[in-house]
Amino acid sequence: MNISFIKKLLNSDAGYSTLALRITAAIIFIAHGAQKLFAWFGGYGLEGTGQWMESIGLTPGYLLTLLAGSAEFFGGIALLIGLLVRPAALVLAFTMLVAIFSVHIDNGLFMSNNGYEFGLALFAMSVSLMLSGAGKLSIDNILKQRLS
Repeated sequence: MNISFIKKLLNSDAGYSTLALRITAAIIFIAHGAQKLFAWFGGYGLEGTGQWMESIGLTPGYLLTLLAGSAEFFGGIALLIGLLVRPAALVLAFTMLVAIFSVHIDNGLFMSNNGYEFGLALFAMSVSLMLSGAGKLSIDNILKQRLS
């Protein structure tokens, strides 16, 4: 594997500023992923969420729930510990775009109408982390230092 590519992937000049964004996004994504995967926090789990996805035309619902839930849960964990933040944030941004355009866009902006404002905020957080990287307090930073 190309060490130069790995260094670029792990590099971040963001300092400590991304920590608050990473932790906040991580908590939200982990919780939403856990709802889909494990039926925690009032969620419906793989079966229930998969059936709902099928009902809105996203098929195969079970597989798509597994993919979305895994992206949110494991991507959230990656953000929390600061490991491979750029690729995790990319996957999370894509997941939020799918949610916005497949579920929320026709309901307008506001959450009170099941609109896309929350998905848009999570998308923006993900894109910000994808562009900035993990910052100083991260496993990415430790790995980058060891590769130097």
